[in-house]
Amino acid sequence: MRVHWLQHVPFEGLGSIQPWLEARSCQISCSRLYAGDALPRPQDFDWLIVMGGPMNVDDVAHYPWLAAEIELIRKTLARDQTVLGICLGAQLMARALNAEVHPQNASEIGWFEVKLTELTAQSPLFADFSPTFPAFHWHGDSFAMPAGAGHMARSVACKNQAFVYGARAVGLQFHLETTSESAAALIEYCADELQPDDYVQSAAQIMSQPERFAELNRLMDALLNRLAQA
Repeated sequence: MRVHWLQHVPFEGLGSIQPWLEARSCQISCSRLYAGDALPRPQDFDWLIVMGGPMNVDDVAHYPWLAAEIELIRKTLARDQTVLGICLGAQLMARALNAEVHPQNASEIGWFEVKLTELTAQSPLFADFSPTFPAFHWHGDSFAMPAGAGHMARSVACKNQAFVYGARAVGLQFHLETTSESAAALIEYCADELQPDDYVQSAAQIMSQPERFAELNRLMDALLNRLAQA
């Protein structure tokens, strides 16, 4: 299986997705957009994974590659290929599907519960998830639900936490791939965002229970397994 992933900043990698891909001997390639790497054609890969980043989808003046990236995602979705977008990646998917991306009323950073919607009963992709579960978050923007997408999850701070488009495209506002190492990197490089608020935890709170990352990554594996069967 050929998997291509899009990286927006050097400190946000694949996290627990990397060992899942390697265990299945996937052919992994990457466009480091911040470094000027070229984008592939949709026919050059089987899966497209779009990771997170601190920029906004409309920051084209500062990050001109965003426009070409959105077009690649749009073409890939039109071909009904497997697409997984996480955080900014989900927002870029939403924009590629002509949905609005906008700032939230409050940032959501740290560990907060996510609740599945009733529509998850119609999608096998979330069959291994509990109705509510703790997830890791780091975002100040969110997406409107794209036309034709199924609304899969919400949280108290963010109405639209996940969507499914077609049979094999998933956008997650929250993070399941985060490891203790990648969380520490976010804390290091985005420390300015940790301003005390109702839905912003401190660095100490985020790292206080490292065992939570293993359960988070188990859910990531479960979703990837379901996508591989789709």
